[in-house]
Amino acid sequence: MCGIVGIVPRETEDPEHLASLLRRMASAIAHRGPDDEGFFTTPRIALGMRRLSIVDVSLGRQPMFTPDRSKVIVFNGEVYNHQRLRTELEPLGHHFKTHCDTETVLHVFDCWGKAGLKRLEGMFGLAIWDERRRALTLARDWLGQKSIYYTETALGWIFASEIKALLVLDDVKREMDLQALSHYLSTRHLPGTSTFFRGIFKLPPAHWAEIGAATRTFHKYWTPDYSDKWRGSEESVLDGLDELLREVIAEHLMSDVPLGAFLSGGIDSSLVVAYAATASKEPLRTFSVGVNEESQSELPWARVVAERYHTLHHERVVEPDLAALAPVMVSFMEEPVDPFAAGVYVASGVAAEDVKVCLGGDGGDELFAGYDRYIGQMLAERYSYIPGPARRRLLRPLLRLVPESFGYKSLATKLRWLDQMAELEGVDRYAESAAFLRFPHHMKQYLFEDSVWKELEVHSSTQILEAHFEDGSADQFIDQMLHTDCMTRLSEHSLPIVDRMSMAHSLEVRSPFLDRRVAEYAMRIPAAWKLRRGRIKYMARALSRRYLPRELVERKKQGFGFPLAIWFREGLRPLIEESVSTSHLARDGILRRGEMERLVREHVSGSIDHNYRLWLLFTLELFYRYWIESTSLMALEEWVERARTVRC
Repeated sequence: MCGIVGIVPRETEDPEHLASLLRRMASAIAHRGPDDEGFFTTPRIALGMRRLSIVDVSLGRQPMFTPDRSKVIVFNGEVYNHQRLRTELEPLGHHFKTHCDTETVLHVFDCWGKAGLKRLEGMFGLAIWDERRRALTLARDWLGQKSIYYTETALGWIFASEIKALLVLDDVKREMDLQALSHYLSTRHLPGTSTFFRGIFKLPPAHWAEIGAATRTFHKYWTPDYSDKWRGSEESVLDGLDELLREVIAEHLMSDVPLGAFLSGGIDSSLVVAYAATASKEPLRTFSVGVNEESQSELPWARVVAERYHTLHHERVVEPDLAALAPVMVSFMEEPVDPFAAGVYVASGVAAEDVKVCLGGDGGDELFAGYDRYIGQMLAERYSYIPGPARRRLLRPLLRLVPESFGYKSLATKLRWLDQMAELEGVDRYAESAAFLRFPHHMKQYLFEDSVWKELEVHSSTQILEAHFEDGSADQFIDQMLHTDCMTRLSEHSLPIVDRMSMAHSLEVRSPFLDRRVAEYAMRIPAAWKLRRGRIKYMARALSRRYLPRELVERKKQGFGFPLAIWFREGLRPLIEESVSTSHLARDGILRRGEMERLVREHVSGSIDHNYRLWLLFTLELFYRYWIESTSLMALEEWVERARTVRC
């Protein structure tokens, strides 16, 4: 696991000058690799890296070269099938000096070129320079577990694992991309190649790019396919999934340093622990983080799994100060940050005290239909069968009589959602549902200043989601939702959070469910089985019954959450009021202060729960001050602390 950086100059450049720039870039992401660093510069290419040593600690230094030094690689990630690939390469004349997967990847590319990328099972962001062709190849893994960002300047084409490494260069400007902001406010992710910074882009998942001094080529090397469904009985499909997960999770234990697993008490992490503990040659270390509130803590469920599989279990009860953590999380995230990130950040900090690698259950919900919203779409469809006049004239007034409790997934919020979603269908309902708790298109026209909205209103976020919905990967509604979630909420929201919040503590997180082989297997499960008998995650639950206590499998999904709705009416009220009243986004003519103040008033008065919108606006303000205006982290933390006590 590493952080990588590089420069392809427009013209030949002084190598010493390039080396100086590389060192500045690599230093900005030292948290990704505190163990080592390495650089390679010529007049035509500059490559650098920071290394978190996981496999072949002593010999796996980068950059690595082919024997004839015609190709050189810097690599971020893990390739779990690299030993099998070596058995294919050695008879073809390839000789290896290390046991490191980075060397295997280099030889795969040397032997099979870009076609070899399809042979890599793992997570990665890589850069390979071909001296003979004078071309750089960048590639990002199948579902986007690792990132690559790039920009062009007068100097040339520049890339890095994180945006902060680009921003240390004088030619890279800190300008906000307002179209990306608009989409983020609705969908909670940055689509396609966009970032929050104008002129800085990301390589999409499952893409490679070839960069020469004057050429740019981009190619998608893998497309999900939900059409070829498994035939046979439910039991036979579960047997195949069982065998595959056993193999894949055993491969994910590859490490020459201490390794563990997160154990939340939910199905996904518990199932990963069950397989990992069985495959591990020594007791598996497991890590659980809980809260003092018994109704919100999953520690007892995690403990049950730890005891069943005899893990070396570590528990920590925490009371994270979400507002105080927000500035540092934004500094690592390079985006506004979800409350979900705090759980990852805190748990990663706990695990990093004992291990350098942790397995997690990320991706299980998106692949196996584990979110309530999938059932919600079915309920909205059924509710829409009631004639519109009856819904609008008779039922809507009754639904609005239900008071807002400001609790997690409150009944009032659910009923408002159901009422609004019944007015739509298909992808329009899905898109509106994604934006419901944040900023649907019609709300953004009041949030943005008129001059800004004139440029943004023609760019509907629905079109972004519709592009995935209708790209031909899936033809059944549940599969279309899962596919779109995998390509958007997962790849461009959840996975960057996991990567940034774990690497903030120099911890590598591996997600076996996101192995391409597992993902493709899940995509082939018949759509009707994924929400069978009205239960979310039906097939994953069925498999889990083979390994986990039935009461754990059958219990209601919980998750790691915070009572933000109540906090914004009580302890965090001064903070959100001060954030809005002194907003720099409003000062600079981007957002309307009056509209933000209206949202605060409605929330505080108890009429509408706006907690998701208010948190988004708060962390967006932090992002703007830190990343666009270059306010120091210390100054931002002091501002948050003062703002919490400014008003009563």
